[in-house]
Amino acid sequence: MSNTAAPTGFQVTLRASADEAVITEVGATLRRFSSGGRDVIVPFGEHELPPASNGAVLVPWPNRLRDGQYTFEGVDRQLPLTEPQRGTALHGLVAWERWHITAQDDASATLALDTVPLPGYPFPLEVAITYALDGEGGLAISLTTRNVGSSAAPYGVGFHPWLSPGTGSLDDAVLQLGADSWIPTDDRLLPTGVEPLPERFDFREPRRLGDTALDDAFVDATREADGLSWLRLRGTDGRTAAVWMDGSLSCWQMCTGDHVAAEAARRTGLAAEPMTCIADAFRTGDDLITLQPGEAHTVRWGLRLS
Repeated sequence: MSNTAAPTGFQVTLRASADEAVITEVGATLRRFSSGGRDVIVPFGEHELPPASNGAVLVPWPNRLRDGQYTFEGVDRQLPLTEPQRGTALHGLVAWERWHITAQDDASATLALDTVPLPGYPFPLEVAITYALDGEGGLAISLTTRNVGSSAAPYGVGFHPWLSPGTGSLDDAVLQLGADSWIPTDDRLLPTGVEPLPERFDFREPRRLGDTALDDAFVDATREADGLSWLRLRGTDGRTAAVWMDGSLSCWQMCTGDHVAAEAARRTGLAAEPMTCIADAFRTGDDLITLQPGEAHTVRWGLRLS
């Protein structure tokens, strides 16, 4: 750990064999993860802000909330519009908060945050995330959130790594995703239903990404023999950067960055986001978790280079 003037605060560096990961104080964000010198995710610099939610932790909701409005247990709530061009509240509340380290060794670290109740989300949460390298090209992440308030709280969680295609282009990378259904969206990228996979987005069998533009969610995640759902991106160097999620997470979001504001994020990697729910869950109730007072919820996922 080093104290710096970086906009993301102090930097926590983990090492195991040829693997290295860097997590930031602000957001408990995964800024960099590489194995044998090959990036697994698209990194950003120590003195930069994440260009497109790179490596962000998305609590207590992932993706977008229409108009920042929702009703929970009969009470109407209004959150700040953090994506004003689409009129949405985007990616939760913790990505710009300073977390603190509660445990650390050479290959792992746990960071924690006590959220501050807001008028739009007056539910205090204790959140802890652990990053652990295995020294064999893998990084495992677990996150536990506990409701420490006196009333039930609406809750969802997701994560925002951008997989790296290596030194080759994203267009020439081979993509494989374990999910059977697609979420169409309106012009604000808010869900309008669930449909079978259209051919252009069917990557259940590995194939070249080409010029496919993605900013889409996928559900009905499929599980392999290990019980995990996988999203894999094989670069032209023959190496595969992958994200896995266990049964605690059930949805995927993929984004190629074609239309994000940050030019540095446009088709330089693939956002590969494991989530418990898709956009607008606070309004629709789809896969929304209700955390009772004192209740905790844990999710597990990870990254791997092979």
